[in-house]
Amino acid sequence: MEALSPLRVGQAGLGYWGPNLARNFGELADLRWLCDLSPELLAEASTRHPQARTTSNFEELLADPELDAVVIATPVVTHYELARQALTAGKHVFVEKPQAQTTAEAEELFALAEERGLVLMPGYLLLYHPAVDKLKEMVDGGELGDVLYLYGNRQNLGKIRSDENALWSLGAHDLAVMMHLIGEEPVEAWARGESYLNPGIEDVVFCFLRFPSGVVAHMHVSWLDPHKMRKLTVVGRDKMAVFDDMEAERKVTVYDKGPVLRPATEWQVREGDINIPQLAREEPLRRECAHFLSLVSGAGDPLEPGRQGVAVVKALELLQASLETAAV
Repeated sequence: MEALSPLRVGQAGLGYWGPNLARNFGELADLRWLCDLSPELLAEASTRHPQARTTSNFEELLADPELDAVVIATPVVTHYELARQALTAGKHVFVEKPQAQTTAEAEELFALAEERGLVLMPGYLLLYHPAVDKLKEMVDGGELGDVLYLYGNRQNLGKIRSDENALWSLGAHDLAVMMHLIGEEPVEAWARGESYLNPGIEDVVFCFLRFPSGVVAHMHVSWLDPHKMRKLTVVGRDKMAVFDDMEAERKVTVYDKGPVLRPATEWQVREGDINIPQLAREEPLRRECAHFLSLVSGAGDPLEPGRQGVAVVKALELLQASLETAAV
């Protein structure tokens, strides 16, 4: 049986996150093109990927008839337009999160991909983390009991952005994971934040979400904080689980504790064992890139990542509207 040729991929954007994507796609696929406006970044990337052609013209990349897919890791404000151009040119698209800054733009990209039979995959990296797989397994399997609430802490001192606020930059990660775990979109969303460094760009944001099932969630995101935290807690009626991405080994901790009625009219606290489940030692970004390539090759539902991406942008827009209302 003849082996399938590697998919031919071009990448636009070689800044902060771009080299990590180029490394993975260079190992998993045939990385044909590198595109960036910076000659220095192009030259640096070219030394790592000498087989790839370089250009500062995105349209030149798209004009290659042999190119199967395009990876977009450019500034957020360019995601929608570049993804739209790539889909229009008949290319499958992997685009870093968020894929658009409005629900209307996200829905337009999804409709374009669906119409042309193309994969559109926004890069919500944490959905491919083995720890999130474990949390999803426990939630769906009922190991935690009924999920009561979730909360996320994603704080750091830096990286301070001027093209998006902390909600869209940091909160998008936890929001995508929460919606994935619950399997629902929020019906209530409000946020409060403050802009201390750049006017109109919130550095710290507190969010509240309520889902149709009654599950509630809270998010605290900030790039102006003394602690670096990357933590998500899921509280169930029977057990509680914590995903701490700052831990080297103890990524997920499961606490066998919760409230019980003893006797039937008095609440007491039950304390049990603490369990640290074994997780697969796989790089989340490698899994994410491989999943995109498998979808392009015809495995799985090619529309699922696009649907998830639209739902996340919709929730982000609800929270952003709440932020702006509160600021008036």
